[in-house]
Amino acid sequence: MGKYIKFFLVGIFFGIVLVKSEAVSWYRIFEMFKFQSFHMYGIIGTAVGTGIILLLISKLRKVKNTEGSFIRVPLKDRGFTRYIIGGTIFGLGWALAGACPGPMYILIGTGAFSIIIVIIAALFGTFIYGLLKDKLPH
Repeated sequence: MGKYIKFFLVGIFFGIVLVKSEAVSWYRIFEMFKFQSFHMYGIIGTAVGTGIILLLISKLRKVKNTEGSFIRVPLKDRGFTRYIIGGTIFGLGWALAGACPGPMYILIGTGAFSIIIVIIAALFGTFIYGLLKDKLPH
């Protein structure tokens, strides 16, 4: 239990950063999808760039994960169509809900309790995918 406290604290810190940077703001997300502001693209780009740099540093220094094995990124199957379809569905859900899956829980902490409807729908969609995943072309 004690080792999970650091993850809990990092999660709280991450939530505060997302709220302060306005990454959970419906207005900022609306601006992004209408291509009216660089704000969200800057946040996403910075996160991607930081992740790449930290992953490269982790590989060079042979950093191990919490289970003691070296950090590595498994190769993904190539396929243009599924990424376009999946990305479109994800983007439509993000645009309709006004939040991507990560900040949905942070929005509860900010008092936006209507996001509970979106969380229930996301959990239901995940459940449906679990039922259908073996029948879908992966």
